Amino acid sequence: MPLPFDPIVEARRNWRSNRWGAADPMAAATSITRAHQVLLRRIDAALAPFDLNFSRFEALALLHFSRSGSLPLGKIGDRLQVHPTSVTNTIDRLEADGLVRRTPHPTDRRATLAGITSRGRALVERSAIALADIKFGLDGMRRDDLTAVTAALTGLRRDAGDF
Repeated sequence: MPLPFDPIVEARRNWRSNRWGAADPMAAATSITRAHQVLLRRIDAALAPFDLNFSRFEALALLHFSRSGSLPLGKIGDRLQVHPTSVTNTIDRLEADGLVRRTPHPTDRRATLAGITSRGRALVERSAIALADIKFGLDGMRRDDLTAVTAALTGLRRDAGDF
């Protein structure tokens, strides 16, 4: 049930009245964190009929977009910016569902490739349409706002070493 007031506005007011400093950054960080929760809930709801969550979708999409349809597990982790354990768990589940197949790397015996199957390709294409239909959970935002959010967060991501 929605609150009759914006709790982040109230938190900023309390933050300022207590002179804790950085009230605006606190409000922005809290807004981003709450928005992240809202988006993941919406995205996961759109992906649920496909038995996917966002991390599984991202892995399938990455493999779908790759030139050969396969990538080393380490490269998947680098591209998705997740821990190797998370990659292993995600690929394990996708493989168990017949959406990805592991194969030995042809030139590096230490590496394993994850390759998208035809079933995985069909599923990621259908689920991408479902995400587009809900505008990745951002319906209600204007194109200018979407562009501004992306631009505003680019500096934060760059400074954090994202790219």
